[in-house]
Amino acid sequence: MRRSTLISLAVLALSLGTGSVHAAPQSAGPQPFTADDLVRLKRISDPQVSPDGRWVAFTLRETDIEANRGRTDLWLLELQSRGGKPVIARRLTQNPASDTSPRWAADSRSVLFLSTRSGSSQVWRISLDGGEAQQITDYPLDVTTFKVAPSGDRLALTMEVFPSCADLKCSAERLSAQGKRKASGLEYDELFVRQWDTWRNGALSNLFTAVLGADGLAAAPVNVSGAVRANVPSKPFGGDEEYEWSRDGARLVFSARLADRVEAWSTNFDLYEVPAAGGTAPRNLTPDNLAWDTQPVFLANGDMAWLAMKRPGFEADRFHIMVREAASGRIRALTDAWDRSVGKLGVSRDGKRLLAAADDIGQHALFTVDVGTGKPTPIVSNGQVAEFSPAPNGVVIAWASLAAPADLFVATQANAVPRRLTNINADVLGQRAMASFEQFRFAGANDAPVYGYVMKPAGFEAGKKYPIAFLVHGGPQVSFQNQWSWRWNAQTFAGRGYAVVFIDFHGSPGYGQAFTDSISQDWGGKPLIDLQKGLAAATAQFDWLDGERACSLGASYGGFMQNWIAGQWPDRFKCIVNHAGIFDTRSMYYTTEELWFTEWENGGPYYDAPTIHEKFNPADHVKAWRTPMLVTHGALDYRVPYAQGIATFTALQRRGVPSRLLFFPDENHWVLKPANSLQWHAAVLDWLDTYLKK
Repeated sequence: MRRSTLISLAVLALSLGTGSVHAAPQSAGPQPFTADDLVRLKRISDPQVSPDGRWVAFTLRETDIEANRGRTDLWLLELQSRGGKPVIARRLTQNPASDTSPRWAADSRSVLFLSTRSGSSQVWRISLDGGEAQQITDYPLDVTTFKVAPSGDRLALTMEVFPSCADLKCSAERLSAQGKRKASGLEYDELFVRQWDTWRNGALSNLFTAVLGADGLAAAPVNVSGAVRANVPSKPFGGDEEYEWSRDGARLVFSARLADRVEAWSTNFDLYEVPAAGGTAPRNLTPDNLAWDTQPVFLANGDMAWLAMKRPGFEADRFHIMVREAASGRIRALTDAWDRSVGKLGVSRDGKRLLAAADDIGQHALFTVDVGTGKPTPIVSNGQVAEFSPAPNGVVIAWASLAAPADLFVATQANAVPRRLTNINADVLGQRAMASFEQFRFAGANDAPVYGYVMKPAGFEAGKKYPIAFLVHGGPQVSFQNQWSWRWNAQTFAGRGYAVVFIDFHGSPGYGQAFTDSISQDWGGKPLIDLQKGLAAATAQFDWLDGERACSLGASYGGFMQNWIAGQWPDRFKCIVNHAGIFDTRSMYYTTEELWFTEWENGGPYYDAPTIHEKFNPADHVKAWRTPMLVTHGALDYRVPYAQGIATFTALQRRGVPSRLLFFPDENHWVLKPANSLQWHAAVLDWLDTYLKK
């Protein structure tokens, strides 16, 4: 589809209000949802309410099929209709480059954003009154994130620099020299040497501030975090939620973990405070907590709240809320009594309450938290609140579910139905028969209550039985909940005619921290029992599930579980699909990058706890393998290095088990490029068809 067509569809689909958007008529009835639909759907993200509360700016990603990539623009809508007329969202930017990260100027009359339109990532500004965007930073390095000071006269921004360089020019020249040298060898004296999908080059992401002049242009930046040898924000996924301006704009607080020789096995992030103008070394505000401190926010009275873990080395520990009182400096734990882990922290519009998104019984819900008592009150209890931004009369949320990707809504009060603002994919989803789903509960390992979901196939007919795609989530401390996924999407399997079953086994979040903890050092124990009991419970409860025709699928930890199932439950499934799965726990420990993860999950380094590492090692049970398996992996996967996938395929081939390898030289732990995603889905669904339908 050409880009001009995508633009016209976006204009059509972004009509606002509770009514449906007019879509092109179609003679045939609704069609099943497909992987091609998944790849082409528009993706909404990063809603930002203006300081005056009138506007919402957001990012919209469209898929450029011809260029085999996603590209993003900024859009704008009004929160309230005027004169009873429906409000139409309008495009703020339209450029072949990607425009992202809309952030409001203090006067609400212009939006600052990141764009690569100048050849590098810089901060730009565009007025709501129209006209061309103005470039306001022109630095020799890419700006990766930024925030506008509450007063509007200064920026906080991040760039990657070399610690030994005195200025940006030096870092830019060093990067250029690295790209031009003929010798390709890389030398390291400490970990990390690589992380996620990138080899380290010696540069660190630092936090800067820059004054905005009367002409709106940013002055020379001042490095305010450089005295702390750390990446701000953290790599690979940290963003501007890891630093924040004080309410008066005089200070910045940021989260950082020292980039020293223990970084690869440490989760000790601390909060640091520094004057906005720099000139003073950052002050560590949380030196006594050796676990994770992050996401600082400020209340109206100047108190600071943030998220903290208690156990060093455990990345899936419960994030609870801490408060530091501005007047006294006293620090108190606010939500110790709330047995949920907060994923995103924010502040209400009046600055008097906290906002918290957290997993909760198979949903990713939104709560308000009383600053005095720590009591949480649900605002949105079902579905997936992917992002949020406080508004004058409620909270603007990006809200998704198993039935649809995120759209913008306004949530106004506890458990009231949010008011729809956008319907960005109405042109496609209005012509698709999206599958229905249902949550169920059963007695899992040790008879503990465990939850799962079933989804009916497209074209469901009562009285018929349907083959099962049994999805096993990764993490392992994540959840296959009532959410929309752009990679493992249940609707794509349902659209192909499969019933879908997925279980939140022991280790999943949202059911209390003890439930999450229970998977550590027991990867192949209680989770496998939950999967076995969950599938049995589903087939007993839902008579349209054909338990004799089922394939199991999973990625990462879910891929580990496919290898474990192959050795421990080899006759249950007609086929297996394993993406980026762990084959050998010993080699996994010595080749993965983030060692804190495998050390916590297995009781320490491999050389100190080999028995625990080996207790659930799939490589030790290859002789039992006989289930046909499709193996997929990416060459840029440094989390579960691709040799794990090659080893899995080698074992299958040597054992004579029907098997196939799909390998992506240009993908990491995830399959992201549109064409590769389509190829992956085609291979996976064909594999299921071969063993469940033919």
